[in-house]
Amino acid sequence: MLSNYNDILNIDELCEILLIGKNAAYKLLESEEIKGFRFGRKWKISKVALEDYILKKSGFRGRL
Repeated sequence: MLSNYNDILNIDELCEILLIGKNAAYKLLESEEIKGFRFGRKWKISKVALEDYILKKSGFRGRL
């Protein structure tokens, strides 16, 4: 599913994967539902953090 993406994602990629807008993505990051970090003014999200979020929301207990 995420094999086409680098290990570190940006906001645009996060929005593309989750099919959400930037405002929703920023809310997820600021609330720490998805773990990310700021590099200057840009948000960076690890693919592992996104997978963890997806698994938590889906109730699935394994790895993607």
